[in-house]
Amino acid sequence: MPEAASAAAVRATIGDSEFDRDTAVTPRAPGVYDLDLSAGWTIINAVNGGYLLAVLGRALGDALPHPDPFTISAHYLTASRPGPAVVRTETVRTGRTLSTGQASLFQYDDEGNEVERIRVLASYGDLGALPDDVRTSAKPPAIPPMDQCFGPEDGPAPVDGSSAIADRLMLKLDPATLGWALGQPSGRGEMRAWFGLADGRDADPLSLLLAVDALPPTAFELGLKGWVPTVELTAHVRCRPAPGPLRVAITTRNLAGGFLEEDAEVWDSADRLVAQSRQLARVRLG
Repeated sequence: MPEAASAAAVRATIGDSEFDRDTAVTPRAPGVYDLDLSAGWTIINAVNGGYLLAVLGRALGDALPHPDPFTISAHYLTASRPGPAVVRTETVRTGRTLSTGQASLFQYDDEGNEVERIRVLASYGDLGALPDDVRTSAKPPAIPPMDQCFGPEDGPAPVDGSSAIADRLMLKLDPATLGWALGQPSGRGEMRAWFGLADGRDADPLSLLLAVDALPPTAFELGLKGWVPTVELTAHVRCRPAPGPLRVAITTRNLAGGFLEEDAEVWDSADRLVAQSRQLARVRLG
């Protein structure tokens, strides 16, 4: 087997993948981290909100005594850009099973002024210490087999630089939620897909923060076009995901006043609900 083909066949692992490198933070002082936001996780020129949440989640995981995000709420204050940034964290409370912290990401604007991009409040714990008892009425989304779903590679060639994040994801969309791509949006405000990282890295709690905000906006199936910037996003991580592709289902029930909500569920290969989220996003009408 040629060397290049052999290298391509090697799956990335948790801790040694593009996602891990691009969300890495370097401690500068207690609670202060330097980083570089990668242009590889952008849509047009906008840095993806789930990627940003994972960056802040990694910094808080280093700053707090517990390893895993249980709940993290982010307010997106100004648009982030690829390039240097700094995260400042603060421990709010430390308990036996949960610790709570807050963090903000800052960049400099064109005039050299420091600007806060995102502010989060999060509680961390140890997912491995949770009991196995599950009582739920939730059911995994009904998505056709992966070979009957469609990804970006199945459509027309994108405009250069329009969606760099697509090259880093394994995304196979349910045909029932693809009417927008054919000029026939369903009007139901639903998006469902198989989800993973393109280099084969398995999911972990941090990459679940990416998964809840990585599908095309449900606004597309409502007949709207253009960027749908997140105003606020809260994610709950329920357990460590099993190896294998994830299934993500997102729904919108109410668009009013130029804002909509998106409720996301993420299921793993063992049919467990591993993450949930709700976000408020702005849409362009007309």
